[in-house]
Amino acid sequence: MLFAKAILSGQPIRIFNNGLMQRDFTYIDDIVEGIVRVLRKPAAANPKFDKMKPDPATSWAPHRLFNIGNSNPIPLMEFINCMEDALGIEAIKQFEPIQPGDVEATAADTAALHEWVGFKPSTSIEEGVKAFARWYRNYYQLA
Repeated sequence: MLFAKAILSGQPIRIFNNGLMQRDFTYIDDIVEGIVRVLRKPAAANPKFDKMKPDPATSWAPHRLFNIGNSNPIPLMEFINCMEDALGIEAIKQFEPIQPGDVEATAADTAALHEWVGFKPSTSIEEGVKAFARWYRNYYQLA
């Protein structure tokens, strides 16, 4: 959202760690699909749960934890290129050092999600950014 707004209004986008970042971008429809599938399969207590050696993904209580992500880290500059292509405008780039506490890369592990409900997000960065750009322009009534 921040990048799209800045690019379309001719404002610079702040790119931390001089663009040497990777993020696991996940398209919203994939997030929703993962949530819906999990909702349709209620969690069950793990009868083998050991309080002395807990598995953080399960419990003696009926719940499960899942990471819903694309599990395909993309270089930040590739994401920005996709955003520029989708919006038809080159971004004004303001390169900055990494922020304290930030990480250079993120990645989702969706193995538990796939095992539980047979789903793994798969929307490509190009496809997702194009769809986002269409939605953004439509929602904000931009040409």
